[in-house]
Amino acid sequence: MTTSRRSFLKHVSLAPFSLWIPQAFAEATATSLARSIPEAEDVAAAGILDFLDAIEREKFELHSLMMLRHGKVIAEGWWKPYGPEFVHTMYSMSKSFTSTAVGFAVAEGKLSVEDKVVSFFPDDLPEKVSDNLAAMRVKDLLTMSTGNEKEPTGVMVKEENWARTFLAQNIAHKPGTQFMYNSAATYMCSAIVQRLTHQTVLDYLTPRLFAPLGIQGMKWETCPHGINTGGWGLSIQTEGMAKFGQFLLQKGKWNGEQLLPAAWVEEATRFHIQQPGGDKPDRPKAKNDWMQGYGYQFWRCQGTGFRGDGAFGQFTIVLPEQDAVIVMTSENKNMQGQLDLVWKHLLPAIDAKEPKVADLSKLRRLTLAPQQGCKTAPATNGDTPFVIGTGVASGARFQLEANNLGIKMVSFVFRGSDGSCIFSADDQTINCGMESWERREATLPGTPPRLISGGMPKQPVPTKIAASAAWTDERTLVMQWRYYETPHSDRVTCEFSGGNVTITFLNSITAMNPKAKDARAPLKGKAVAHTIWHK
Repeated sequence: MTTSRRSFLKHVSLAPFSLWIPQAFAEATATSLARSIPEAEDVAAAGILDFLDAIEREKFELHSLMMLRHGKVIAEGWWKPYGPEFVHTMYSMSKSFTSTAVGFAVAEGKLSVEDKVVSFFPDDLPEKVSDNLAAMRVKDLLTMSTGNEKEPTGVMVKEENWARTFLAQNIAHKPGTQFMYNSAATYMCSAIVQRLTHQTVLDYLTPRLFAPLGIQGMKWETCPHGINTGGWGLSIQTEGMAKFGQFLLQKGKWNGEQLLPAAWVEEATRFHIQQPGGDKPDRPKAKNDWMQGYGYQFWRCQGTGFRGDGAFGQFTIVLPEQDAVIVMTSENKNMQGQLDLVWKHLLPAIDAKEPKVADLSKLRRLTLAPQQGCKTAPATNGDTPFVIGTGVASGARFQLEANNLGIKMVSFVFRGSDGSCIFSADDQTINCGMESWERREATLPGTPPRLISGGMPKQPVPTKIAASAAWTDERTLVMQWRYYETPHSDRVTCEFSGGNVTITFLNSITAMNPKAKDARAPLKGKAVAHTIWHK
């Protein structure tokens, strides 16, 4: 047995463990979770319906919901244009998967959580290694207690060598003593796994986790050196998140096979360190889900549960006491408010004393409202931006002034049969339904919106877009572009006047801050020949 293996046994009290890996990845097949109904698993369907109604009433934007009890899916729904077949950006929910990759590496004797971080990067160390940097352990990365003076992610992602940049930051505090949220620390976990296994975390997890659980289609962004970003960048289907939650609930066991030691799962999800802070005027600490302690890239919840979570409301909530898992993908600024609705409606529905039956067909009709307005430009004294012939769409092309997106020409075509719009920017086209969503794949500069730039390709890549459009007055066309494999969207406003167009952008991240402005400057253009205008 290796020294690191013995160290792991010492620190998590694990008996010798033989890791089970499928004989061949080719043998793995995607399998769905079992389905049931709430009443059969002692859950009040009325509580689920109350949750849906509250989400709608309080204007939270959910993209998917899945609830499991006793290992079976009892409620699931996707708000169109999102759907079960599409992956969704996880943001920091990715961290919990990176932690699990470390767990597999520890179980295989490749490292210990007590190993020093500097030992894995001899060629990337600063000229002088401080005592605090020398003392930093893998465990400190996992518990976000590295001792950094400032959160280093923003600095790190601007450089070519992320590990070297992380190690060069000032470690002002003794590692293991102070919690500070630190996505760069999770990246370092990913880098360590890759150094030890010569595989990305995604490739390493595939035969150990994803294939046995029947999870397919996942993607993970990488740094300039080809290392998965670790703390963010994973995209996965909703059911993949649910399977992961159930796997954790079962303490690393799946289909009767112990894939990951139960001792690791218990160690990773328990309380390790307290976040700083206390009661707030509007919320006591006991009711704050970001003040219940932190594990190995898992948050503790109010009560006895734990969760992985990502920005804007990507949640995998595991409730061991209730034998339940709740998964949500979303775009919400108020993540605590979103969790509050879970605790208020979904948690009491489990083993309710007087379970009420309810019609959950609403789950099959969920949708995010397409752009509202008119299908055709309202005429005002015969003055409309385009002449649209009966049954045949006529269009307009605009030569744009120089702009920071590098777009030279845009055009608009309106289909007479349903009034829907085809918008083109140079050689990229987006179909917009009127009062409906139309899906398209396009490569547009500045899209999709994102919270963090690290791992972002240098050139735009094809992105799945669902679009809708409507006229809000006789000269204003508004398009809504939803990037339905991410939480985000764009509102694109096109104002026409005297043969000119001005196009402004507002992405959904910026829209959450009334004082912020979209980084993309307005596009301004003039109509070129063959455009037909009323005078």
